[in-house]
Amino acid sequence: MYYKKTFLLIVAVALLSMTACNKPADQQSKQSETTVSDTVKTETSVKPTANNNEQILAKKQIPILCYHRIKNGTKGDYTISETTFGEHVQVLADSGYHSISPDQLYDYLVYNKSLPDKPFMITFDDSREEHYTIAGPVLEKHGFHGVFFIMTITYNKKNYMTTEQIAAMAKAGHTIGLHSWDHTMAIKYKDSVDWKKEVTDPQEKLSGITGQPVDYWAYPNGVTNREASAELSKHFKLSFILSTKRDSIYPLQTVRRIIVPDISGQTLLRSMRKSF
Repeated sequence: MYYKKTFLLIVAVALLSMTACNKPADQQSKQSETTVSDTVKTETSVKPTANNNEQILAKKQIPILCYHRIKNGTKGDYTISETTFGEHVQVLADSGYHSISPDQLYDYLVYNKSLPDKPFMITFDDSREEHYTIAGPVLEKHGFHGVFFIMTITYNKKNYMTTEQIAAMAKAGHTIGLHSWDHTMAIKYKDSVDWKKEVTDPQEKLSGITGQPVDYWAYPNGVTNREASAELSKHFKLSFILSTKRDSIYPLQTVRRIIVPDISGQTLLRSMRKSF
């Protein structure tokens, strides 16, 4: 009797093993896929920890250049000649600099992502036509991309970019940002009506033109205060001032730039190193 029971037990175990081994392949595959899917979900759901304000302020600043007019035969603090602009870009390329986008800058400041050697950013304010006809082609010749802050009241007006040109710049890999509707300083926006006119409506329309999010802002005249920066933080990932002090509470909304005058390429390099 003992041997009979033992034999039956062995047979039962063998049958169970065969059943497990003969499980349909598609069922095994589904179990495997589920396990892989769960693993991927677990890995992708873990977001990197964002830096706090103190850590952002401690990051090494990246040189950011600000240009306005590029026009021969015209003098002014915000105007440089076409020849000088070409020299600037050539010197930057020859010196091993690499242009970065605001997306890259944001990820560097907030998530410590790496940047190429000798990073810099080149920006343009006021939507001038020469940004499309001169600046864009010169930058692209050297493998650079720029950031063009649009003052949207200028759409399709004489000496300013058309909406088609703005869209083409975005398609070419440049970043399109907002520079307000009519260049009124952000510290003068008094109520929701002003914010809608100067920020939210232009942001939405500009995004419609480019087919891309408009996540970056340049302050008219480079001027802001804590109240304006607080409001802009609701709309933009980064906002750009000029050579003034960054805000300790809103460092992402007070990213420094320097205006580039009509100087030699070597003087520009020295200014970049000194300022940043």
